[in-house]
Parts: sequence; C-alpha cells; structure tokens
Amino acid sequence: MTNSDDKEIVRLLKSAIPSANPELSRDLWPAMLQRMRRDESRIRWYDWALFASLGVCGFLYPQVILQLLYQL
Repeated sequence: MTNSDDKEIVRLLKSAIPSANPELSRDLWPAMLQRMRRDESRIRWYDWALFASLGVCGFLYPQVILQLLYQL
C-alpha cells in the first residue's frame, strides 16, 4: 500500500464513523436522586412472598434456619 492509499482509507473511515460527543446533553445526577427517593421505601410483593416462604420453611424444618445462617 502506498501513502496515498493509507490517507484514503483514513478519510473513508472518518467519514463512515461519526465522531463521539464526549459531553452529556444534560446532568444525570438530579434524575438519579429523584429515582432513589421515589423507590427507597417500596417493598414489592415478591419480597413479602420470599419472607413468608422463609418463615414457613423455618417453621416446618427448623434445621433450615441453621443452614441459612451458615450461608450468611
């Protein structure tokens, strides 16, 4: 390849791949704070189902409590 071919390839690559904009269009931190405040005290139904199933298993099979404590 010659030097002119290399320059042509570089030119074609630059035209085919758009340059990345390193600056954000807006600040993301206020949106993150708002989302954290919105979801901080919400316990979903599957959390309650998990707690209930652990309680039932602990009541029916007491040795499971020791196994769960061992895993912690």
